[in-house]
Amino acid sequence: MSFPVAHEPTVRTGEPAAARVEQTAHPAREERTDMSDVQVTNNPEQHRYEARIDGELAGFAEYQLTDDLAEFTHTEVDPAFEGKGVGSALARYGLDDVREQGTRKVMPTCPFIKGWIERHREYEPLVYGG
Repeated sequence: MSFPVAHEPTVRTGEPAAARVEQTAHPAREERTDMSDVQVTNNPEQHRYEARIDGELAGFAEYQLTDDLAEFTHTEVDPAFEGKGVGSALARYGLDDVREQGTRKVMPTCPFIKGWIERHREYEPLVYGG
């Protein structure tokens, strides 16, 4: 799936994460959802995190998993939702999820995720080889 002519950055996301957001008492995730009305979930069947605003898919962040790595491969945000924090919500949620699991390092091959980590240095310890 792709949104019509999107600008960089783009974001892709998944649906099962929404259920997890509601069930998990993770302060940072709850704060992000409340602050921006962006709800992010993990959709492991489609290998992506999904962001929704008012129930509508606003963006996604695709990933591939190995035993040791979570590779973020592509992020896409629907142009109608650009500038609303969708990309940042996806990046933060996905990276927090990897950190919380504690079993993988991140390989940010997606330019948006890579740039986001560079601007949020507290996530650098998650990066493979970093």
